[in-house]
Amino acid sequence: MVDLFGGNPTTPNASVLDSDDTVQLLDTTLRDGEQAPGISLSPEEKAGIARALDRANVQYIEAGSACTGQGERETIRRVTDLGLDATITSFARGVQRDVDLALDCDVDGVTIVVPASDKHVEGKVGTTREEVVETTGDLVAYAKDHGLWVEVIGEDGSRADLEFLVDIAEAALDAGADRSCYADTVGHASPETTYEYVSALAELGPVSTHTHDDLGLAMTNVYASLAAGADVVHGTVNGIGERAGNVALEEVAIALSHCYDVETAKLDELYGLAQKVAHATGVPLPPNKAVVGENAFTHESGIHTDGTLKDDAMYEPYPPETVGRERRLVLGKHAGRAGVAAALDEHDVDVTDDELAAVVERVKAVGDRGKRVTDADLLAIAEDVQGRERDRRVELLDLTAASGGGTPTASVRLRVNDEERVASGTGSGPVDAAVKAVRSALGPDADAQLDSYHVDAITGGTDAVVTVEVEMSHGDRSVTVATSDSDITRASVEAMVEALDRLLVAVDGKPDDTAESPPRADD
Repeated sequence: MVDLFGGNPTTPNASVLDSDDTVQLLDTTLRDGEQAPGISLSPEEKAGIARALDRANVQYIEAGSACTGQGERETIRRVTDLGLDATITSFARGVQRDVDLALDCDVDGVTIVVPASDKHVEGKVGTTREEVVETTGDLVAYAKDHGLWVEVIGEDGSRADLEFLVDIAEAALDAGADRSCYADTVGHASPETTYEYVSALAELGPVSTHTHDDLGLAMTNVYASLAAGADVVHGTVNGIGERAGNVALEEVAIALSHCYDVETAKLDELYGLAQKVAHATGVPLPPNKAVVGENAFTHESGIHTDGTLKDDAMYEPYPPETVGRERRLVLGKHAGRAGVAAALDEHDVDVTDDELAAVVERVKAVGDRGKRVTDADLLAIAEDVQGRERDRRVELLDLTAASGGGTPTASVRLRVNDEERVASGTGSGPVDAAVKAVRSALGPDADAQLDSYHVDAITGGTDAVVTVEVEMSHGDRSVTVATSDSDITRASVEAMVEALDRLLVAVDGKPDDTAESPPRADD
């Protein structure tokens, strides 16, 4: 048996932490997270993410690296000007100029990073261990003299000689540093190594941990660090970052709360925070991502759906509301009678036992073809089984979109009840312009919220067919529609119109004919 966390192999630790322990979070999404390939956050996006982190009660926010350039410094100032409760810090290399630049940004603190492994001391910086120790003490004293909170990281600490890493931390703390930080910079360490190194640093004073996920051990190494005495965890929202990324902040927060009753953040803010970062960075959330992925609280299997309908906790470790989520029951090849019946009931569709059996059979047949059964699919199946005519309120008759050479524009012609309406719109792209045109044509009746928009290419080549899936809601009702076409704009508009139509029918009200309408097609 592996002697994990330094416990006796025959009597492993019953608990890494208890509810009396205090653990805080340092978010480095705006610095380390942005260093992931292809990510560049605007000042507005960084400010928005910082506000969301503060709402989630994250204690430390690393707003960037002041040494990067003038644009980065202006962005850091944008964050420090927000007046947040969190301690706002800047990353600083082991040179006084970096500390001065951070001071110019009016930050509360700095994370001073100095080389720790011989690869970095000799190969990267071209200095000596003795010079690193001396410089560390001098820089910490300088930063503290200027009123800064100071943390010192020995870069590549997991590959450093432990005695030298201790020397760095000792010099930092003796000079007044608030804490040292163990950094597994390249995601190299095992939990046992992490425990050994953090234990040695914790004997000197407060210690943080900074883990990467190159071996898939970022979360495990966080627990090893906490067991060894660390009390601050560095992480990023959604685990974004260099290479395989950092430990995911939301996973640390919910796991500590659920497993050890240790509270680090306002948990019901986590999902909104994750969505904000995914949107700003352009890095979508994987469906199977813990805590914030689409599938985390989504059930399809007939056995699981039936159990969940009987007891919410049957197949979930904690309620989705804990992290700002909602439970979803979806239909596919694994659907059972209970799940289909519940989905139909959500849309106020009454069926007999025989009709339910027929709908279940059709749903499974669609799922067997590798297709997810959306709400629109289910309602169409039920209508066909029951021989009902579709009570359609909104229908797309014509769509024209253009995006070459200027502002993207689009025009649509819709049939709304017995009336034709035309409208146009402009946007950041043809899809955005077309969606705005649809909303303009429908007027007040298009006040449904677009909750999600997802595009998948289902064939290859320049003539690829794409599937657009949208989820829209109005009040307490929601509907999901998927549409495929070789034209992404048409697929998007058709999906949105179908969703709006289903929602308007569901609320049992025709579009408001008394409202001022856009011009008729024959005007």
